[in-house]
Amino acid sequence: MAGFRLPPEEPEVSPQQPPQQVRVAGDLVSDDERSVAADSWSIKSEYGSTLDDDQRHADAAEALSSAANFRANSDYNSDKEEPDPEGMASMLGLQSYWDSAYADELANFREHGHAGEVWFGADVMDVVASWTKSLCISISQGHMLNHVEDLKSEPVEENDKYLSSWSVLDIGTGNGLLLQELSKQGFSDLTGVDYSEDAINLAQSLANRDGFSCIKFLVDDVLDTKLERQFQLVMDKGTLDAIGLHPDGPLKR
Repeated sequence: MAGFRLPPEEPEVSPQQPPQQVRVAGDLVSDDERSVAADSWSIKSEYGSTLDDDQRHADAAEALSSAANFRANSDYNSDKEEPDPEGMASMLGLQSYWDSAYADELANFREHGHAGEVWFGADVMDVVASWTKSLCISISQGHMLNHVEDLKSEPVEENDKYLSSWSVLDIGTGNGLLLQELSKQGFSDLTGVDYSEDAINLAQSLANRDGFSCIKFLVDDVLDTKLERQFQLVMDKGTLDAIGLHPDGPLKR
């Protein structure tokens, strides 16, 4: 974050000498980003968080600063003279931040049974799962449908037949709740991957508790994947955003 500092008693600065732009330590992580990060991963319950958010933010900010200072040279060029604020690095692009966040989520689940964050809210997740079902069925039928309502004439058994043939990969699966919703819609070949081991532990624990044995979860980094199979449908809730917020986001994207 940049700021302007003017001594209170100094004469007015001339147009030829604009106020000096002062860069503050750790300026890659703005107050807004800290607020977004804290809001995104706070446990919305009476029990609160089991880890210290301030310490998590401090650790992530320190890692981000180190990564920015030692970033490798690249051939990426921008025709903009000023950095794009939307393309600036953030602690949300660091694996260390997500590892810490999911350690918190996993501890909350083990202590209180909480599933954790529902990305974009349960209503949005339901809409995404329903729309995905209609899209895949329409492709299986050999045509594209314009309205979800057009599927109501199809028997449920026919829909399940179409959906069972779809292999689905959710990258950056987090707690895996989106895959649970897809399973409810009739999908059965479901795989979730995340580079955070605690995210996968949480997702597997929730699936076991809620009876979704058909969902497979694996620790895997999509940018260096070890997966040896292909999938017909690849889904992403926010992983591309996190990739873009890494200090090397332009290259990683």
